[in-house]
Amino acid sequence: MSAPLHGVKVVDLATLFAGPLAAAFLGDFGADVIKVEHPAKPDPSRGHGPAKDGVGLWWKVLGRNKRTVTCNLSDPEGAALLRRLLADADVLVENFRPGTLERWGLGPAELHEVNPRLVIARISGFGQVGPYARRPGFGTLAEAMSGFAAATGEPDGPPTLPPFGLADSVTALAAAYAVMLALRTRDASGVGQVVDLAIIEPIMAMLGPQITWYDQLGYIQPRLGNRSNNNAPRNTYRCADGRWVAISTSAQSIAERVVRLVGRPELVDERWFATGSGRAAHADELDAAVGAWVAQRDRDEVVAAFEAAQAAVAPVYDVRDILADPQYAALGTVRSVPDEELGQVRMQNVPFRLSETPGEIRHAGRRHGQDTEAVFAELGLSADELAELRARGVI
Repeated sequence: MSAPLHGVKVVDLATLFAGPLAAAFLGDFGADVIKVEHPAKPDPSRGHGPAKDGVGLWWKVLGRNKRTVTCNLSDPEGAALLRRLLADADVLVENFRPGTLERWGLGPAELHEVNPRLVIARISGFGQVGPYARRPGFGTLAEAMSGFAAATGEPDGPPTLPPFGLADSVTALAAAYAVMLALRTRDASGVGQVVDLAIIEPIMAMLGPQITWYDQLGYIQPRLGNRSNNNAPRNTYRCADGRWVAISTSAQSIAERVVRLVGRPELVDERWFATGSGRAAHADELDAAVGAWVAQRDRDEVVAAFEAAQAAVAPVYDVRDILADPQYAALGTVRSVPDEELGQVRMQNVPFRLSETPGEIRHAGRRHGQDTEAVFAELGLSADELAELRARGVI
């Protein structure tokens, strides 16, 4: 079978990071993704994080499965060129500050005159409307304003932000999902629509019932470190060899197996032990019992004992452990991707498997503007026209 999105044309105008990642997810399943960058200002992700021989490695992941072109959209000729590119496109992904595309004559009203079937995914920090709409917005701000940071960290410590683009990544998944819904509707109605996606919202949706708790009980979830107010023992524990394990006891049967394993079977008979919230109220006692037992054993011994007892445990991995783990190897979670600049690049594979039409990373992120001539030649521009446009800084 052909890839699920074979024949779907996606134009990616977005930068840093939610929009480009959403477009990459679509490309993983066969969409023809055309990444448009400014001729003199490449996507900043090309310069984020470590590089090898001057080649940005983050871009190799974010730019996978995309053709790369350059076009100055603020130039009227560049805007006209984009309209031609979108005339037969299915999806546009953009994350300019609200009002920017309209200022260039590239707002949804104008683009739907060119192509009524176009799905336009607009990703911004705070959405297209409201008092904050025109503020610059990034994932860090969303992690702060969503309630995530306030609930993350040690009880006596500061609100804690993740060391990676969590809000952006969650938004990317939400955006890809929203685009698929809009495409399904378009295929039935023949009419495209606008997806308005604020980065502050998807991560809030992942935070569980916090709003409902407050609405009904006035309850605000505190920072608990690695503990949970829903069950215990639930924490990370240091082993004798200095490595760490994480333990969860969301299910009552698992909690019982854990305390029996660590030599405290009498705790099962305590009245408070019968519920997750009851155990959470006695987290100090449970953590002390589990922590003392774990601290006397190396990590591999702890994991083996928990597996034998059918209790839930996981080693705390860094990237070296991930690459050596047999479960990830069996799933094909990490794959080696061909790249013209670096030869082979290992990265995370498509994050799920379809039995009949699996996704695929065909190549890593390409050089800035590498496909400009080829893509615009498909629109009928001659080599001379392309050379003139390049000389004037339009492409």
